[in-house]
Amino acid sequence: MEITNVTEYEAIAKEKLPKMVYDYYASGAEDQWTLQENRNAFARILFRPRILIDVSKIDMTTTVLGFKISMPIMVAPTAMQKMAHPEGEYATARAASAAGTIMTLSSWATSSVEEVASTGPGIRFFQLYVYKNRKVVEQLVRRAEKAGFKAIALTVDTPRLGRRESDIKNRFTLPPNLTLKNFEGLDLGKMDEANDSGLASYVAGQIDRTLSWKDVQWLQTITSMPILVKGVLTGEDARIAIQAGAAGIIVSNHGARQLDYVPATISALEEVVKATQGRVPVFLDGGVRRGTDVFKALALGASGIFIGRPVVFSLAAEGEAGVRKVLQMLRDEFELTMALSGCRSLSEITRNHIITEWETPRHLPRL
Repeated sequence: MEITNVTEYEAIAKEKLPKMVYDYYASGAEDQWTLQENRNAFARILFRPRILIDVSKIDMTTTVLGFKISMPIMVAPTAMQKMAHPEGEYATARAASAAGTIMTLSSWATSSVEEVASTGPGIRFFQLYVYKNRKVVEQLVRRAEKAGFKAIALTVDTPRLGRRESDIKNRFTLPPNLTLKNFEGLDLGKMDEANDSGLASYVAGQIDRTLSWKDVQWLQTITSMPILVKGVLTGEDARIAIQAGAAGIIVSNHGARQLDYVPATISALEEVVKATQGRVPVFLDGGVRRGTDVFKALALGASGIFIGRPVVFSLAAEGEAGVRKVLQMLRDEFELTMALSGCRSLSEITRNHIITEWETPRHLPRL
């Protein structure tokens, strides 16, 4: 079958993967309302394309924290990628590098920071969960920095793991041939089987529930890497993040895997962007499946987006080639959306290029 869009990889992944693994990647929390809403909310934003503009040349390049990338489409951290494909994070790292974009490595990767660095050049960020044992956190951050990682994406929405009922039903645990590579040798790399979700039990035992804004400041004392705060959904928290020294914000609801009935990230984005007043860049993850979604996020003020599930599903289907294809398809669709909207560079994408369902015609600009 000829794959023509990103979403088609999910069905292939479902066929290829064991049920426990597919369900882990695909599912959301509780009723999975937010999981659906992350997609549905994009459909409630329409375009106001401008015409008769010379779009023979389109420039999609941008800069993120000072690093030049080929497009505002980056790879989000997704855990345990070797469950999807034997090459796991290695394949994803190579695909992101080939696409000229940023890969974010999960703390809970099945390849270590050093192993991912060994795949060759590339701009890489490191996603951090803060463990109760701060010595472990310090060691890990220093290892990431030494391995050439360029920023920390601090996940702040997981003091406890959301209730993911498919993981409970499946008694989810990491397959016995795999470990959380960054914690190997620290007796923290194994995930034991539990009466419910093995991951939920692991998080309850290891992740620090006392995590607070003070810790964003503490992290700045142990690393020179800029810190992105990942998991912001309100203007209030965006303002506090800036005060705490965050270099950027990722509007994220953890792929709808934490608290159900929070808004879609695309619905929360504009509030966060307005609260930052341009002081730091704001990024988005959650629900992006088309180049049109990327354009909508940028029109609402995002500096770029991160994709998660499309990466693991394409990885399961076709390994590194699948991830390369997903990044290429999104790039091509985004370029086409820019051309058909009359935008030649990212700076030309404005709020006036879209209309959201919550606006009435009187909100539209006078021409």
